[in-house]
Parts: sequence; structure tokens; C-alpha cells
Amino acid sequence: MKNILITGGAGFIGSHVIRLFVNKYPNYKIVNLDALTYAGNLENLKDIDQASNYVFEKINILDADALKTVFAKHNITDVIHLAAESHVDRSILSPLDFVYTNIVGTVNLLNTAKEFWKEDLTKHLFYHVSTDEVYGALGETGLFTETTSYSPNSPYSASKAASDHFVRAYAETYHLQTVISNCSNNYGPFHFPEKLIPLFINNIINKKPLPVYGDGLYTRDWLFVKDHALAIDLVFHNGKLNDTYNIGGFNEWKNIDLVKLLCQQMDEKLGRSTGESEQLITYIKDRPGHDRRYAIDATKINTELGWKPTVTFEQGLAQTIDWYLKNTEWLNNVTSGNYAKYYEAMYS
Repeated sequence: MKNILITGGAGFIGSHVIRLFVNKYPNYKIVNLDALTYAGNLENLKDIDQASNYVFEKINILDADALKTVFAKHNITDVIHLAAESHVDRSILSPLDFVYTNIVGTVNLLNTAKEFWKEDLTKHLFYHVSTDEVYGALGETGLFTETTSYSPNSPYSASKAASDHFVRAYAETYHLQTVISNCSNNYGPFHFPEKLIPLFINNIINKKPLPVYGDGLYTRDWLFVKDHALAIDLVFHNGKLNDTYNIGGFNEWKNIDLVKLLCQQMDEKLGRSTGESEQLITYIKDRPGHDRRYAIDATKINTELGWKPTVTFEQGLAQTIDWYLKNTEWLNNVTSGNYAKYYEAMYS
């Protein structure tokens, strides 16, 4: 019997992990802890919110006392920590928000786990989900491996790098059993439309400009979110303690090529003429500290745990578009109100 606290479970990646664990492990109690900030949405979990092994707690990880209460109330045995501020653009506008949530919030969780599990730390796991952006930028060649030196270039990646270091420090200093995974760019259903793919899907639907930073040649490795959830499941259950796993899609795309593929698929699905959506592409001023290329070497998780992506990028992108086109009410709900002000500030 495990009572797993999954933080950030109402967010994009977290909701997919929650859904997988609730459905796959009926004997586990899954406690979803989320502050329900702008990107947290309980509509993401409507299909499982009545499950007998699922509980939701509306709590911010900055509230140390509330964390202690939740650990005691649900007798938490393990943590999968996904709660984070995660958008680079927002970190440039407001870096302190990222310091508080990503660093202080993570340390609050580590302290709570250490204290609550102190009678026998060997029976518990603290799994910290991080990002490839902690490694900085790559040149035209090479891949990030688990031993690549950290070199963060944005307030977001710096805050995540710091949280990774704290997790490792607690493993070394206090003997907390931990594991860390660093993932590449995720995409898929329920993604809040501040990130490239859902942002552009929404803009194409509404025939709004598609804002491409700089020359559009920035390169990213893309990972379907459901494949990431499957990887988290494997790392949680079978990963080596106090180790790190890189999770990537073996799938590099230049931004402009990705956008053109997205436009092509959207035109087909919306019944528009070929090339119509490409006319919406608008090059805008580059953002500060923009990393040129990320690429993950996921060989370790493939060879040790047998994980690999289950869909090609074209297949995953088609599934993602279909989901957004079928869930326009969800999309309209999350893009109302404050989202409009944010969009105007970032891309006007």
C-alpha cells in the first residue's frame, strides 16, 4: 500500500501522471496537491475525480504547516514532485515567483518528507521531476546526458537547477531516498496555451498571428506527455535510488519547421486551403537569454528501464490537435480573463 503525494497534479504533466496512477494502481492512494494557480485546472481530471483511490488537496507548497497536515492526514509514503512555475517568458517578467515556488517550495517539501519519514527513510521515495533546461544550451551537435554540467540561462532554469541541487543535497546530507528526472519539451492534451504548440493551435483556430521568436531556428526535443507519464511510472517503481534519468523524445525540431507542420495538419483538419495558416506566421523580437538548442540523450532510461516513446511526433501532434478541436469549451475557459492580458503583454 502506497499513499503517494503528487504535487502539481492539476497541471499539464501532473494531470496525466495522476490519471495513469489512479487507473493503473487501484491499491495506491493518490493525493493530488495543487494550489490551482493559473495553469492548474481540476477540469483536467474530471474523468477520475470520483475514483475511490483519489483525493485532492488545495494547498500551496509554500505553506509548510499545511504540508505537514497533509502528510499526517494521508500518511504519505512517497512524493512525486511536479509542482513548479515552468514558463521561461513568465520567469523573465517575474523571477521571484520562480524562486519562491521552485526553490523554497521544493525545500519545504523536502523538509516535511524528511521529518515525517525519519523513523525509516528506506521505506520512502522523493521523486523530483525537472527539466532539460538546467543544462543550458547546446551547439549544432551533441546531446544532454545525465552527467552534463548544469549551466542554466534563464530565471526559470536557474530555479529548477537550484531545486535539483537541493534534492541531491538532502539525499547526501540526510539520507533521503530520492530520484530526479530531467525531461525535454512536453506536448499533448490539457496543455495550458502559453507554450508553443497549444498557443499556436488556439491562434490558428482563431486566425490570429503565430508569434515566432527571432529567426525561428531554435531547436527543441519534443516528448508526448503520455509517454512522459509512462516514463515517470517506470522511474518511480524501478529507477535506481539517488540517481538521475533524462527523458526525451529522440525527436528534434526547429521551431519554424514544427510550426509549419502544425499549420499543415491544422489546415487539413479544419478544411482550410493548403498554406492558409502559414500566412499567420509572424516573426517577433527574440526573448532574452534564448537557448539555441536542447537535445536529450535518453539512452540510459531506454537501456536500464526499457522505456521509449510509443508514438511518432506526427502521430502525437495529430492526437493533440484532435483533442483541442474536440475540447473547445476547455480551451475557451482557460483563455478567458487574465490570459488575455498576459497574451497582450507578451506577444502584442
